[in-house]
Amino acid sequence: MAQIDNRYVHGAPASRAGTAVDVDEGLRAHMLRVYNYLAAGIGLAAILAYVVYGMAVATDPALAAAKLKNGVLLTEFGKMMFASGWIMAIKLAPIGLLLVLMFTAHRLSTAGTHMAYWSLVTLIGIGGSTAFIQYKLGSIGQVFAVTALSFAALSLWGYTTKRDLSGWGSFLFMGLVGIILAGLLNIFFQSSALQFAISCIGVLVFAGFTAYDTQRIKDEYYMLIGDAAAMSKAAVWGALSLFLDFVNMFQMLLSLFGNRE
Repeated sequence: MAQIDNRYVHGAPASRAGTAVDVDEGLRAHMLRVYNYLAAGIGLAAILAYVVYGMAVATDPALAAAKLKNGVLLTEFGKMMFASGWIMAIKLAPIGLLLVLMFTAHRLSTAGTHMAYWSLVTLIGIGGSTAFIQYKLGSIGQVFAVTALSFAALSLWGYTTKRDLSGWGSFLFMGLVGIILAGLLNIFFQSSALQFAISCIGVLVFAGFTAYDTQRIKDEYYMLIGDAAAMSKAAVWGALSLFLDFVNMFQMLLSLFGNRE
Protein backbone atom coordinates (compact mmCIF):
# COMPACT_ATOMS: atom_id res chain seq x y z
CA MET A 1 0.00 0.00 0.00
CA ALA A 2 2.90 2.32 0.67
CA GLN A 3 3.92 2.01 -2.98
CA ILE A 4 0.47 3.13 -4.07
CA ASP A 5 0.67 6.16 -1.77
CA ASN A 6 4.12 7.07 -3.04
CA ARG A 7 2.87 7.07 -6.61
CA TYR A 8 0.71 10.07 -5.76
CA VAL A 9 2.80 11.85 -3.18
CA HIS A 10 6.38 11.57 -4.43
CA GLY A 11 5.97 10.72 -8.09
CA ALA A 12 3.75 13.66 -9.11
CA PRO A 13 5.32 16.48 -11.13
CA ALA A 14 5.22 20.04 -9.78
CA SER A 15 2.42 20.99 -12.17
CA ARG A 16 0.18 18.44 -10.47
CA ALA A 17 0.99 19.30 -6.87
CA GLY A 18 -2.69 19.29 -5.93
CA THR A 19 -3.22 15.67 -7.01
CA ALA A 20 -2.32 14.13 -3.65
CA VAL A 21 -4.76 16.44 -1.85
CA ASP A 22 -7.51 15.58 -4.33
CA VAL A 23 -6.85 11.87 -3.86
CA ASP A 24 -6.95 12.17 -0.08
CA GLU A 25 -10.25 14.04 -0.21
CA GLY A 26 -11.68 11.47 -2.61
CA LEU A 27 -10.55 8.64 -0.35
CA ARG A 28 -12.20 10.22 2.69
CA ALA A 29 -15.43 10.68 0.72
CA HIS A 30 -15.29 7.05 -0.47
CA MET A 31 -14.70 5.65 3.02
CA LEU A 32 -17.46 7.87 4.42
CA ARG A 33 -19.82 6.41 1.82
CA VAL A 34 -18.80 2.90 2.87
CA TYR A 35 -19.36 3.63 6.55
CA ASN A 36 -22.72 5.28 5.84
CA TYR A 37 -23.93 2.14 4.07
CA LEU A 38 -22.53 0.07 6.93
CA ALA A 39 -24.24 2.12 9.65
CA ALA A 40 -27.55 2.07 7.78
CA GLY A 41 -27.26 -1.69 7.31
CA ILE A 42 -26.52 -2.36 10.98
CA GLY A 43 -29.37 -0.06 12.02
CA LEU A 44 -31.88 -1.73 9.68
CA ALA A 45 -30.82 -5.22 10.72
CA ALA A 46 -31.17 -4.35 14.42
CA ILE A 47 -34.62 -2.82 13.90
CA LEU A 48 -35.84 -5.81 11.89
CA ALA A 49 -34.54 -8.25 14.49
CA TYR A 50 -36.35 -6.46 17.31
CA VAL A 51 -39.59 -5.99 15.32
CA VAL A 52 -39.75 -9.68 14.42
CA TYR A 53 -39.05 -10.58 18.05
CA GLY A 54 -41.82 -8.24 19.22
CA MET A 55 -44.28 -9.83 16.79
CA ALA A 56 -43.24 -13.33 17.82
CA VAL A 57 -43.40 -13.12 21.62
CA ALA A 58 -46.63 -13.25 23.62
CA THR A 59 -46.95 -11.61 27.03
CA ASP A 60 -50.31 -13.13 27.97
CA PRO A 61 -50.12 -16.90 28.64
CA ALA A 62 -53.79 -17.23 27.73
CA LEU A 63 -53.09 -15.92 24.22
CA ALA A 64 -49.86 -17.85 23.63
CA ALA A 65 -49.85 -20.32 20.76
CA ALA A 66 -46.68 -22.13 21.84
CA LYS A 67 -43.95 -22.16 24.45
CA LEU A 68 -40.24 -22.65 23.89
CA LYS A 69 -37.99 -24.73 26.12
CA ASN A 70 -36.58 -21.61 27.77
CA GLY A 71 -40.09 -20.52 28.75
CA VAL A 72 -40.58 -17.84 26.07
CA LEU A 73 -44.24 -17.63 24.98
CA LEU A 74 -44.97 -17.34 21.26
CA THR A 75 -47.76 -15.81 19.23
CA GLU A 76 -49.11 -17.59 16.14
CA PHE A 77 -46.54 -15.70 14.11
CA GLY A 78 -43.82 -16.68 16.58
CA LYS A 79 -44.90 -20.30 16.44
CA MET A 80 -44.63 -20.25 12.65
CA MET A 81 -41.19 -18.62 12.78
CA PHE A 82 -39.49 -20.30 15.72
CA ALA A 83 -41.33 -23.57 16.30
CA SER A 84 -41.69 -24.79 12.73
CA GLY A 85 -38.19 -24.22 11.34
CA TRP A 86 -38.82 -21.16 9.20
CA ILE A 87 -36.25 -19.12 11.09
CA MET A 88 -33.54 -21.68 10.27
CA ALA A 89 -34.33 -21.37 6.56
CA ILE A 90 -34.10 -17.58 6.84
CA LYS A 91 -30.77 -17.82 8.70
CA LEU A 92 -29.34 -20.10 5.98
CA ALA A 93 -30.63 -18.00 3.07
CA PRO A 94 -27.83 -15.36 3.29
CA ILE A 95 -25.24 -18.13 2.87
CA GLY A 96 -26.89 -19.25 -0.36
CA LEU A 97 -27.16 -15.67 -1.61
CA LEU A 98 -23.50 -15.00 -0.82
CA LEU A 99 -22.47 -18.11 -2.75
CA VAL A 100 -24.44 -16.88 -5.75
CA LEU A 101 -22.87 -13.41 -5.47
CA MET A 102 -19.39 -14.92 -5.50
CA PHE A 103 -19.94 -15.76 -9.17
CA THR A 104 -22.31 -12.99 -10.27
CA ALA A 105 -21.28 -9.84 -8.35
CA HIS A 106 -19.07 -8.52 -11.17
CA ARG A 107 -22.01 -8.64 -13.60
CA LEU A 108 -24.47 -6.74 -11.42
CA SER A 109 -25.47 -3.17 -12.18
CA THR A 110 -25.23 -0.48 -9.52
CA ALA A 111 -28.94 -0.95 -8.75
CA GLY A 112 -28.47 -4.72 -8.58
CA THR A 113 -25.56 -4.27 -6.21
CA HIS A 114 -27.70 -2.18 -3.87
CA MET A 115 -30.51 -4.72 -4.07
CA ALA A 116 -28.14 -7.55 -3.14
CA TYR A 117 -26.81 -5.58 -0.17
CA TRP A 118 -30.17 -4.65 1.27
CA SER A 119 -31.54 -8.16 0.66
CA LEU A 120 -28.70 -9.64 2.69
CA VAL A 121 -29.13 -7.04 5.43
CA THR A 122 -32.86 -7.82 5.61
CA LEU A 123 -32.38 -11.59 5.78
CA ILE A 124 -29.63 -11.31 8.40
CA GLY A 125 -31.73 -8.86 10.42
CA ILE A 126 -34.76 -11.15 10.47
CA GLY A 127 -32.57 -14.14 11.32
CA GLY A 128 -30.97 -12.13 14.11
CA SER A 129 -34.29 -12.04 15.96
CA THR A 130 -33.26 -15.35 17.54
CA ALA A 131 -30.79 -13.40 19.70
CA PHE A 132 -33.69 -11.71 21.52
CA ILE A 133 -35.27 -15.12 22.09
CA GLN A 134 -32.07 -16.63 23.51
CA TYR A 135 -30.47 -13.74 25.40
CA LYS A 136 -31.58 -11.02 27.80
CA LEU A 137 -32.13 -7.60 26.26
CA GLY A 138 -29.65 -5.80 28.53
CA SER A 139 -26.98 -8.36 27.74
CA ILE A 140 -27.53 -7.90 24.00
CA GLY A 141 -27.14 -4.14 24.38
CA GLN A 142 -23.90 -4.48 26.34
CA VAL A 143 -22.34 -6.91 23.87
CA PHE A 144 -23.47 -4.72 20.97
CA ALA A 145 -21.72 -1.71 22.53
CA VAL A 146 -18.52 -3.70 23.09
CA THR A 147 -18.66 -4.97 19.51
CA ALA A 148 -19.19 -1.47 18.13
CA LEU A 149 -16.25 -0.02 20.06
CA SER A 150 -13.95 -2.91 19.17
CA PHE A 151 -14.98 -2.79 15.53
CA ALA A 152 -14.40 0.96 15.32
CA ALA A 153 -10.92 0.65 16.84
CA LEU A 154 -9.95 -2.25 14.56
CA SER A 155 -11.27 -0.53 11.43
CA LEU A 156 -9.47 2.70 12.34
CA TRP A 157 -6.24 0.76 12.79
CA GLY A 158 -6.72 -0.97 9.45
CA TYR A 159 -7.26 2.40 7.79
CA THR A 160 -4.31 4.21 9.35
CA THR A 161 -1.63 1.52 9.70
CA LYS A 162 1.33 1.57 7.32
CA ARG A 163 1.70 -2.18 7.70
CA ASP A 164 0.66 -4.21 4.65
CA LEU A 165 -2.15 -6.54 5.79
CA SER A 166 -2.68 -8.24 2.42
CA GLY A 167 -0.81 -11.30 3.66
CA TRP A 168 -3.48 -11.87 6.28
CA GLY A 169 -6.07 -12.86 3.68
CA SER A 170 -5.14 -16.54 3.25
CA PHE A 171 -4.68 -17.09 6.97
CA LEU A 172 -8.01 -15.48 7.84
CA PHE A 173 -9.81 -17.44 5.12
CA MET A 174 -8.43 -20.71 6.48
CA GLY A 175 -9.62 -19.69 9.93
CA LEU A 176 -13.08 -18.94 8.52
CA VAL A 177 -13.27 -22.34 6.82
CA GLY A 178 -12.23 -23.99 10.09
CA ILE A 179 -14.95 -22.16 12.00
CA ILE A 180 -17.60 -23.20 9.46
CA LEU A 181 -16.53 -26.86 9.51
CA ALA A 182 -16.35 -26.94 13.31
CA GLY A 183 -19.79 -25.32 13.50
CA LEU A 184 -21.26 -27.96 11.21
CA LEU A 185 -19.72 -30.72 13.32
CA ASN A 186 -21.09 -29.18 16.49
CA ILE A 187 -24.62 -29.42 15.12
CA PHE A 188 -24.29 -33.15 15.73
CA PHE A 189 -22.03 -33.18 18.82
CA GLN A 190 -23.67 -30.25 20.67
CA SER A 191 -20.45 -29.73 22.65
CA SER A 192 -20.30 -26.62 24.80
CA ALA A 193 -16.49 -26.82 24.88
CA LEU A 194 -16.30 -26.90 21.09
CA GLN A 195 -18.75 -24.00 20.86
CA PHE A 196 -16.60 -22.02 23.29
CA ALA A 197 -13.51 -22.68 21.15
CA ILE A 198 -15.38 -21.72 17.97
CA SER A 199 -16.49 -18.44 19.54
CA CYS A 200 -13.01 -17.55 20.83
CA ILE A 201 -11.35 -18.28 17.51
CA GLY A 202 -14.20 -16.57 15.68
CA VAL A 203 -13.68 -13.31 17.58
CA LEU A 204 -10.00 -13.29 16.58
CA VAL A 205 -10.74 -14.19 12.95
CA PHE A 206 -13.38 -11.50 12.46
CA ALA A 207 -11.30 -8.94 14.34
CA GLY A 208 -8.56 -9.65 11.81
CA PHE A 209 -11.02 -9.47 8.93
CA THR A 210 -12.20 -6.05 10.12
CA ALA A 211 -8.73 -4.52 9.86
CA TYR A 212 -7.89 -6.47 6.70
CA ASP A 213 -11.10 -5.53 4.88
CA THR A 214 -10.77 -1.87 5.85
CA GLN A 215 -7.30 -1.67 4.33
CA ARG A 216 -8.45 -3.65 1.26
CA ILE A 217 -11.33 -1.19 0.69
CA LYS A 218 -8.89 1.69 1.01
CA ASP A 219 -6.49 0.13 -1.51
CA GLU A 220 -9.31 -0.59 -3.95
CA TYR A 221 -10.08 3.12 -4.06
CA TYR A 222 -6.67 3.85 -5.60
CA MET A 223 -7.25 1.23 -8.29
CA LEU A 224 -10.70 2.61 -9.20
CA ILE A 225 -9.94 6.33 -9.36
CA GLY A 226 -11.67 7.79 -12.40
CA ASP A 227 -14.32 5.05 -12.68
CA ALA A 228 -17.34 6.47 -10.86
CA ALA A 229 -19.61 3.48 -11.57
CA ALA A 230 -17.08 0.93 -10.32
CA MET A 231 -16.33 3.05 -7.25
CA SER A 232 -20.03 3.30 -6.42
CA LYS A 233 -20.41 -0.48 -6.48
CA ALA A 234 -17.13 -0.93 -4.58
CA ALA A 235 -18.51 1.22 -1.75
CA VAL A 236 -21.49 -1.13 -1.40
CA TRP A 237 -19.40 -4.31 -1.54
CA GLY A 238 -16.98 -2.79 0.96
CA ALA A 239 -19.86 -2.01 3.31
CA LEU A 240 -21.11 -5.58 2.93
CA SER A 241 -17.71 -7.01 3.89
CA LEU A 242 -17.56 -4.86 7.00
CA PHE A 243 -21.22 -5.57 7.81
CA LEU A 244 -20.54 -9.32 7.79
CA ASP A 245 -17.43 -8.79 9.94
CA PHE A 246 -19.45 -6.79 12.46
CA VAL A 247 -22.37 -9.23 12.61
CA ASN A 248 -20.16 -12.28 13.01
CA MET A 249 -18.01 -10.64 15.67
CA PHE A 250 -21.16 -9.64 17.54
CA GLN A 251 -22.54 -13.18 17.38
CA MET A 252 -19.28 -14.68 18.63
CA LEU A 253 -19.02 -12.22 21.52
CA LEU A 254 -22.68 -12.76 22.39
CA SER A 255 -22.08 -16.51 22.52
CA LEU A 256 -19.18 -15.92 24.92
CA PHE A 257 -20.55 -13.22 27.18
CA GLY A 258 -24.31 -13.05 26.65
CA ASN A 259 -26.70 -13.86 29.51
CA ARG A 260 -29.22 -16.39 28.28
CA GLU A 261 -32.94 -16.25 28.99
